[in-house]
Amino acid sequence: MNLAEHANARLADWPMLSRGRARCGARHCFCAGTQEIVHFHGGNEVDVHLTHGMIDRLRPALQKSSALKLPTASGWITVRLEAGSDIDLLTTLVSAALFATGSRSELAETVRTDPCTQGSSQTPCQRSDWRPRRHTRWRRTGKVPDGITD
Repeated sequence: MNLAEHANARLADWPMLSRGRARCGARHCFCAGTQEIVHFHGGNEVDVHLTHGMIDRLRPALQKSSALKLPTASGWITVRLEAGSDIDLLTTLVSAALFATGSRSELAETVRTDPCTQGSSQTPCQRSDWRPRRHTRWRRTGKVPDGITD
């Protein structure tokens, strides 16, 4: 098992995270509710959504780590997993991300418009077992059930 797989397995045990689909197409993603928190870009790179505010507060400490890439225009940072201690750093940053994203109600819109380091589409974070709802039959027949208005 490589470091990314170890990190993925470690985060899978966190009760506040659920697996989802990354908006940027990354294979593995973890969400807190509908907010994308962390996703794996293959190899040894993991993106964490810390938010702009949290990155600004932690920037002096974050800049000291050679395992981190800090993009200037994004609330996401990249963690390069090259040693076991980088998994500990990743889990610490995921904890900070959960704190940062959970403390602001307006963040849901920010997450949708803040692309990760690899780019992003505009679809929301979804659980991996998510299935679209089927259209209701009354729409097809034109007959509207009692109590429903168009």
